[in-house]
Amino acid sequence: MLAALGVTACGTTPTERGLTGAGIGAATGAIIGGVTGGSVGTGAVVGGVVGGAVGALTTKDDIDIGDPPWKKSCLERQRRGERIDCKTRPRK
Repeated sequence: MLAALGVTACGTTPTERGLTGAGIGAATGAIIGGVTGGSVGTGAVVGGVVGGAVGALTTKDDIDIGDPPWKKSCLERQRRGERIDCKTRPRK
C-alpha cells in the first residue's frame, strides 16, 4: 500500500488525479492482497480509496508522474518509445 502512495496520480486537475490515483491504487492493492494471501477484492477497494484520496488531495507540484496518456499527442508518445501508429485515427 505504501508503494502506491509514491505513484498515486497523474494529471493536472483534482478529478484526473483522483481517477488515476484510484486506478493505480486499486491495481497495487489487488496485487498486494493477492501476494500476501489476503483478499484481492479488499486490497483493490482499500488501494482505490487511498490512491484516489491521495491523488485528489495532492497537486501536480506534490507528486508528478506526468500527464495522463489521453493528454499526450501521438508523436510525443512515439518519441517516448510507445509503438503506436500515428497515421490511423482511433475509432470513436
